Amino acid sequence: MHFAVLASPESWYLRDLKRAASDRHAITPITYRELVARLGGSACGLSSGRVDLGCVDALLVRTMPPGSLEQVVFRMDVLGRLEAAGVRVINSARAIEAAVDKYLASAKLEAAGLTTPRTFVCQTVDDAMIGFAELGGDVVVKPLFGAEGRGIARLNDEALAQRALRLLVNLGAVLYLQEFIPHAGMDLRVLLVGERAFGMKRRNPLDWRTNVSRGAAAEPLELTTDLVRVARQAARAIGAQVAGVDLLPGCDGRLYTLEVNAVPGWQALSRVTGVDIAREVLEFAACPSGFPA
Repeated sequence: MHFAVLASPESWYLRDLKRAASDRHAITPITYRELVARLGGSACGLSSGRVDLGCVDALLVRTMPPGSLEQVVFRMDVLGRLEAAGVRVINSARAIEAAVDKYLASAKLEAAGLTTPRTFVCQTVDDAMIGFAELGGDVVVKPLFGAEGRGIARLNDEALAQRALRLLVNLGAVLYLQEFIPHAGMDLRVLLVGERAFGMKRRNPLDWRTNVSRGAAAEPLELTTDLVRVARQAARAIGAQVAGVDLLPGCDGRLYTLEVNAVPGWQALSRVTGVDIAREVLEFAACPSGFPA
């Protein structure tokens, strides 16, 4: 089968997909900047470089780079039109849009009945300080769009919070505050590839942030029925078929659903579990109705 992969040409994940594909599938890397749309012809009219995207068996989205509003909207439009033309897009434009927007994602997770941290989103410092107090004076401030722990800060001092929030407003940011959840320096990542689930613990005794990219150690995780149920509920709320669901066991005994990554990494997970995740993703992409029995 022929799969197009939206990824950086230097991406580890692109290399891993090519390795897993071997001679069974053709992998063609494409970039967002090369996307071209044509109207008025009989064909799909969507391409990237020399690749007619209407002719590929599936498009795997492996990156979501920043861009202007126009660029981002056009890119999502192209993904949406590909789906409408019958091309399988993993994950869909709608799922990526929901996952990348922390406010929208949190709202969808809460609406699905999942336990999430209390959240306050606003655009002025005065409003944010009201939220700071409502959330107990100990909050995590996150960029509305972001990943891998970049731009996240914990604020538990009123004066420092006011200065930091003012700086963010001056930069044109939306202020996204969540209550800080006391935890034991560990969170859980459940990766869903269709109906298959894989998990790991991420532990960082030196930092409250548990991202592997920030130095957390990855450890094996024995998935329970409840963990998989929560992860699947979260992925369905976002609409993602391949999803990295982050769960946080709080010191209060509750399991918090933090976010769903619709372009999840798997390098650490493959290493910890010994599972060839790239092969799992390709097997899923090759079966329109999901994995074979």
